[in-house]
Amino acid sequence: MRFLQDYDRKAAVQYAHRWAYGRNPAYYDYETIGGDCTNFASQCVFAASQIMNFTPTFGWYYIDANQKAPAWTGVEYFWNFFTRKTFSIGPVGEVSTLEQMRPGDIVQLSFKGGSFQHSPVVVSVGAVPTLENVLVAAHSYDADNRPLSTYEFRDIRFLHITGTVRP
Repeated sequence: MRFLQDYDRKAAVQYAHRWAYGRNPAYYDYETIGGDCTNFASQCVFAASQIMNFTPTFGWYYIDANQKAPAWTGVEYFWNFFTRKTFSIGPVGEVSTLEQMRPGDIVQLSFKGGSFQHSPVVVSVGAVPTLENVLVAAHSYDADNRPLSTYEFRDIRFLHITGTVRP
């Protein structure tokens, strides 16, 4: 396996803009059964990395509505997969700060405190990133070019995608 800094941020953003207010028919829409935000974030990241990790339980993959990894649609599982310490195939991220955000990265929001419930995708960042000029696209609360400052949240965390581990 080898690690490459080959994450195509432009592809992630293009995908996010294309499907922010629609649903790609290649993927199930989980909106009515818990939300579609992390499914959408996963689709964007996949568009940029073009690789999945088919490891049962702990991987990151989507085959169909009933055959997917928990990390494909679950906010916490997504975070755990991307910040994993073990070397395995698939996109990789690291805990980051607002100032380090770039288009194609992921933000996670906790509305109630405690666990996190929402995974918007960064589509634009100002010269000096702020909550006002970091814009996101998302499902569940469908949005495109929405400033982070317009969300009411108790906690926020940032995931910078650093690249992809390939076979």
